Amino acid sequence: MALRNIRTIGDDVLTKKSKPVNEMTDKIRTLIDDMLETMYEAQGVGLAAPQVGILKRVVVIDVSPEGDSPIIMINPRIIETDGEQKGGEGCLSVPGKIGTVTRPQYVKAEAYDENMELFEIEGTDLLARALVHEIEHLEGMLYVDKVEGRLCDADEFEQEEE
Repeated sequence: MALRNIRTIGDDVLTKKSKPVNEMTDKIRTLIDDMLETMYEAQGVGLAAPQVGILKRVVVIDVSPEGDSPIIMINPRIIETDGEQKGGEGCLSVPGKIGTVTRPQYVKAEAYDENMELFEIEGTDLLARALVHEIEHLEGMLYVDKVEGRLCDADEFEQEEE
């Protein structure tokens, strides 16, 4: 496993659409391992392959408080949403910034796991937010395009919330 450089806003790779993964290879397995290590090191809750410069439809997420429940998604797609939540959102590719974004309260997605077996996942709250956020990365979208109001420094955002 190795840490990968996280691409930041302004890098063209973040605005491009990712290609599907057709089969699990050693290269994709290494990418998944590296993405998990990179996400945990950066203290994030999700990471999409374009954020490390790879235009493949691969996402890793871990919203558990202990950071020990990784979700690996190959070729994910959202199949159902419901409700609405509004809250502060950040991104490892937009370091130190937070903005208010409205997302679905409930999300159901399907994807392939690391064994290329199809599964469904349902999430609410932070998991729902992370699912949409990371899957949008695969479409070349960043959350900053959905921010309501202005993008703030993290400490400034917390003061505005109080």
